[in-house]
Amino acid sequence: MSFIECENITKIYGAGDASVQAVGNMSFYIDPGEFVAIMGESGSGKSTLLSILGAMNSPSQGRYAVDGIDVYALSAEQRADFRGEYLGFVFQSFHLIPYLSVLENVMLPLAAKAKPRRQKKAMAMEALSRMGMENKAARLPHQISGGEMERTAIARAIVNQPPVLLADEPTGNLDSRNVKVVMELFERLHRSGTTIIMVTHSAGCAQYAQRMLRLSDGRLLAAEHFPPAADAPDSLLN
Repeated sequence: MSFIECENITKIYGAGDASVQAVGNMSFYIDPGEFVAIMGESGSGKSTLLSILGAMNSPSQGRYAVDGIDVYALSAEQRADFRGEYLGFVFQSFHLIPYLSVLENVMLPLAAKAKPRRQKKAMAMEALSRMGMENKAARLPHQISGGEMERTAIARAIVNQPPVLLADEPTGNLDSRNVKVVMELFERLHRSGTTIIMVTHSAGCAQYAQRMLRLSDGRLLAAEHFPPAADAPDSLLN
């Protein structure tokens, strides 16, 4: 049994003549610790699929399971607990709270955890250290660069040490130098055992993954295996 199982996933918005099929009868499986990139043109279903994988958008039909858990058989409250335990999220827009420090932003996912504040702070500092951001912990978001904001967002996503990291165009707002820095951080997380599913428009970024799923018109068009991440190209501008 695979760690992540998507079987005949379909998502339809609307009804009757006004209905739109965003994802159609999609099946794939992801092993523990695998790094998968999802690519496709605008409107191909990437964002809808990622929202389903993020336990935020119930499919119209099909089964989505993680670690043997049938995610959409859970209640809304149970799904919220599932997200907190299993998933970390990284977005193109960093979604940092402007009046909170870098450290406080990273601590946000720990707010509902029954842990002493000292322990939460230590966990956040450990996540920042993994991103090379420990020396910026006291700064506000407007006092750091775009690349540092994205590294802060990644630290926030991994502070709970989730087994799965979902990333939606994580390098979309970055220059080429910071794209390479961020992708190397994803590579390190992958090598440490994190399962990563990343939506990207960049073929260069996708080649840091082990496998690429290409979508078209809401369907899985092809799956391509890449060489090891160490062989990824220096140019990430494609």
